[in-house]
Order: sequence, then C-alpha cells, then structure tokens
Amino acid sequence: MLLIRPLQENDLEALYAMAQSAGKGLTTLPADRGLLAKKIRHARDAFDQRCAPEAALYLFALEDTELKQCVGISGIQARVGLDEVFYNYRLSVTVNASRELGVHVRTPTLHLSNDMTDTSEICSLLLSDSHRGGGNGLLLSRCRFMFMDHFRKHFSEKVFAEMRGVSDKDGRSPLWDALGRKFFDMEFTQADTLSGLGNKSFIAELMPKFPIYLPMLPDEARAVIGRVHDNTAPALKMLQAEGFNFNGMVDIFDGGPVVEAFVHNVRTIRDSMDRIVMIRSKTAEQKQALAGEHESEPEIMVCNGSFQDFRVTTVPASWVSLDTVSLSETIADALGVSAGDRVRLAPLKEAVAGATKYGRKNKHAGIRGH
Repeated sequence: MLLIRPLQENDLEALYAMAQSAGKGLTTLPADRGLLAKKIRHARDAFDQRCAPEAALYLFALEDTELKQCVGISGIQARVGLDEVFYNYRLSVTVNASRELGVHVRTPTLHLSNDMTDTSEICSLLLSDSHRGGGNGLLLSRCRFMFMDHFRKHFSEKVFAEMRGVSDKDGRSPLWDALGRKFFDMEFTQADTLSGLGNKSFIAELMPKFPIYLPMLPDEARAVIGRVHDNTAPALKMLQAEGFNFNGMVDIFDGGPVVEAFVHNVRTIRDSMDRIVMIRSKTAEQKQALAGEHESEPEIMVCNGSFQDFRVTTVPASWVSLDTVSLSETIADALGVSAGDRVRLAPLKEAVAGATKYGRKNKHAGIRGH
C-alpha cells in the first residue's frame, strides 16, 4: 500500500538519498543532511502547531507500507514573503511612441516584484525513481490540495507553484549567465541554493531595481524565460490539469514560470466529496482480491480529517456509494479511521462521473461547508 502521512525524523536517510538522486536544481531539498533535518523539524513543528500558522511548512511523505520506507515527498508553505522578502520577475511590456516619427515600440521587460507575498505555495515535490509511474506522482501532488481543503483557514485564497526553469546537466542557467552573473559574484547553483534556503536579502541588495529590457539579453537567455526544465514538464502538466495557469511571473534565477490557482477552483477540491466509513469483511475482501476485480478500476483518494496525523491513500471507485465508502480493515487502520467516521474523497485522475455527481450533491446538501 502507498500511504501519504506527515514527514518524520526517521525519514531523513530516505529523503537524503532522493535529494542526491535529484541532482542540481531542486533547491528546496538540497542533498545536505543537516539542512534536510532542519526542514523535517520545521515540518514537525507545523503539524504539532508549535509555530505560527503563517510560518508553517507542511511536508508529506509517500510511504510504501510493505517496504516501510518513505519513497516520495511534497510540501506546502503556508505563506511566503513574511519573514524574508519573496522575489519574482513579472513579465511586462513597455511602450514607447513618437507621433512625429510615426514610431510605436513595444518592448518586453522584466520587473522585480513581490506580488506573491502572503500567498500559499506548493513545493518540494520529489519521487523516488523506483516508484515513478502508476499515478504515484499524482497522489503525492494532489494530497496537498486535500489537506488545504480540510484546513482552509491556514492558507491563502490563492495557491501558486514556482516551476524549475531550464538549466543544463551541470546546473548552468542561460538566464543567470546573461543576467544574474552581472550583479552576483557567484555561480547559479550557489545563488539558487541560498535563495531556496531563505537567504534572500542579498537579492534586494544587489539586484537592479530598474526594468530589464529583454532585447538586451542574448537569444539563449530570452528563449528560456517562462519555460520549464524537461524533468519538470510532468509536474507542470499535473498542475495544469488541476486548473493552474501561468500568471506572468518567472523565477529571478532560471526564468521558470510561476503558475497559480484560486484554492476553491482546484480540480481536486471541486470534485471532492464526504462519505461515511463502512468496514469491509475480510471474506469479501479475499474473494475480490482473488478475482482481481479492482485492477482496472479508477482510483479514488481517501483522507482522514486529522491535522496532526493527516493520512491519504487510494481505493477502487466501486467502493464508493451514494453515502458511504467501504474500506478494508487494513486501509481503515492505515488511515486511522473506524466505521461511522467521515472521510474526504477525490478522484486521483480524471473525474469519475458517478463519484463527482454524488460529491456535488453532498456539497449542496451542506455536508461540509467551506
């Protein structure tokens, strides 16, 4: 079974191994045991409510329960830009015109911006190579929206993600080489790592405050602005399916796009539904397992309502009825729920027609207000 749960201290070595395999470019999860341990402690403080809600970092582990090992991670930063200023470039157009000469010039520009301040960010998505495919990345990504749906008051109305921009196998960024290096005496990977770790004051001190005129940059640098790294393309596609769109902001180091959505418009949240738990008998479970009845069925995500011990896994769509969801004892125990408890469900992939219809009916009936 694959189970989403809060990241724990004993996940450090598995997390370190994944960070090492990810290579350069994933600056929020550096291959540094000390820094990763610090992030885990921060996440534990968030789930245990030992830090201010706006400063919380929620990190979720994807556990393979047979291996008893963390095989993936994803996260939510409750608010950005409150402690350290959060910077992006906004893509804009500067217009210059002369009636006398009959000239009208539109020049694309980059403006240093703090527009995402006080907005929730989804971040730190990383999956072990051994568990890629089969919808595991979807589960790891979309579990975050189920948590945000349950605990709306801890997050902003809008959520965004900074996508990794274009860089080569050595970690070199065309945009950084053409722009950042003119103002920072350091390599791209060093500057991006410092930024990812929250040390952003140097940006305000050294970055030019005036607009950057894109025609003054080389073609190689202009070509990567708003583009994602090849390894990040699947993550971008997942977010676009959830309703995220490019908002005109890009990363100041590698030019990767920023995508955003209003929380109430996120597909997982719109298609979610409440159900009451019923426990399946072991005999029925064994018969269905032998028959292989669920192998080709769409999967539905199921989460409990616990803040401190939030859990998510998947079940076959046929287990969901108009008012209930039937769970095996194993899955119920993994989620920490019992018969009669209320759980939250959402389709893992495309909306399942019947489940979505039931979910909307329940929402309209006021089962769970937002």
